[in-house]
Amino acid sequence: MRALERNKQIIYYALYEGKEPVLDEYGNETGEYEILYSSPTVLRINVSAARGESSTRPFGDTENYDKVLMTDDLSVPITETSILWIDSLDTQKPHDYIVKKVAKSLNSVSIAVSKVSVSA
Repeated sequence: MRALERNKQIIYYALYEGKEPVLDEYGNETGEYEILYSSPTVLRINVSAARGESSTRPFGDTENYDKVLMTDDLSVPITETSILWIDSLDTQKPHDYIVKKVAKSLNSVSIAVSKVSVSA
């Protein structure tokens, strides 16, 4: 599979960098953690239309996903811990997709993503 440039669209992704403890006003750990992500990075990639019943499901019926991202760039660093901006490209707002599964083959990478609602 070769990804045609005209079929690609711009998305943003951020990679998981770890977590740090949340501190109270006295500097004590509260037992909660803040998840840290890298700065959003732009990527041009093929994004499928919303999943339908007649479409092919490369991840099977057990994985619940809404869209599939496909690329022939095997070095794409997106993993199951990454977050994405696909429908809304405003990275000042919360992300709108999460990665459910990454499937690498010999010549391509398919990424199953699900839409989420995140409060600011």
